[in-house]
Amino acid sequence: MLKNKKTDLYNILLGQLLSQDDGIDAEILSNSALNAIKYASLNRNMPIISNILSRASSDFQRNNTTLNQTIFGSNFKNPLGLAAGFDKNGVGAGLWSYFGFGFAELGTITWHAQQGNPKPRLFRIAKEKAALNRMGFNNEGAEKFLKTIEKQKIDTPGNRPCVLGINLGKSKITPLDEAPKDYALSLELLAPLSDYAVINVSSPNTPGLRSLQGTKQITKLARTLKDISNCPPLLIKIAPDLSNEAIDEIAKVSKDNGIDGIIAINTSLDRFDLKNLKIKTGNTLEQESGGLSGLPLQKRGMEVISRLRRSTNNDLPLIGVGGINSARSAWERIAAGASLIQIYTGWIFEGPTLVPDILDGLTSQMKKHGFRNIKEVIGSKEPWK
Repeated sequence: MLKNKKTDLYNILLGQLLSQDDGIDAEILSNSALNAIKYASLNRNMPIISNILSRASSDFQRNNTTLNQTIFGSNFKNPLGLAAGFDKNGVGAGLWSYFGFGFAELGTITWHAQQGNPKPRLFRIAKEKAALNRMGFNNEGAEKFLKTIEKQKIDTPGNRPCVLGINLGKSKITPLDEAPKDYALSLELLAPLSDYAVINVSSPNTPGLRSLQGTKQITKLARTLKDISNCPPLLIKIAPDLSNEAIDEIAKVSKDNGIDGIIAINTSLDRFDLKNLKIKTGNTLEQESGGLSGLPLQKRGMEVISRLRRSTNNDLPLIGVGGINSARSAWERIAAGASLIQIYTGWIFEGPTLVPDILDGLTSQMKKHGFRNIKEVIGSKEPWK
């Protein structure tokens, strides 16, 4: 039934736009959707909007207790989350549970408000179910983010239908050697809102940011942020372009410094087998700057999660993201070692029913394998049946 609804509504309204690289600018399309989400979140108690959201939740939510687990001290109703990058300013913080997500990661947020890189900076690569972005942490800054969340009057951490993570980045104007202070300013302000917080040191679109993935830099960041009195569970998000040795080092330094989990992976500078593919600019992907996301990252995402599972000795929760666009790819990422998974590009291309499709698929596979809870799937290496 949901598939028919998607065909009748989502595909009719947006399918044609999303099936081609040309047409409405990808960022304009995203911002239009976010404006509608912002209005609905602020006014979700109005009768007409409440009725719409109620119908949405009946379509998209799955209240299956076998998908529940407690991680980072929070109860996740299911393991599927919205990845950082879509709701940069937290305008939909009060709404993501209605779409069926068990959690949502807001941001990336920086201490200083910033416009990001010049436009155009977001491109659909429709045939390959991928996107290229060089947004550059465009956001309204931590102080405005706080006000945006407060206006929505959402419940406090631990009392929400949807766990909320806060993804933090370094302001572009802040020198690299002052990065810990920059992150700390944002975290000190936003910690009371956060079920967990993420140190984003892996975006390719802020000059020098990825150099913070080194052992010494992670150690300094972790110690600075962990010293904050109300520091929430702290995760680090890493790049897909790291060597296996670097991944092992990050696993070790994370465990040594009290990092609570690792998110893998961010967007990639690798163009895989798409180097000669031309995009809307007329240039090839190899000629364009920015991070690649979506289906081309699926294999690398699996490799990194599997590597982290081994190098952490199964001691740290992992969040898998990158190229997840189906129930099968979600199952495979969890079976490889991810405790939680996130979607973004796949959600854009496949539509909102991707969420219940994934949750239904996970539930079905658990029954086929005889698992009683999603936790039993994590790292099991059991194949999709």
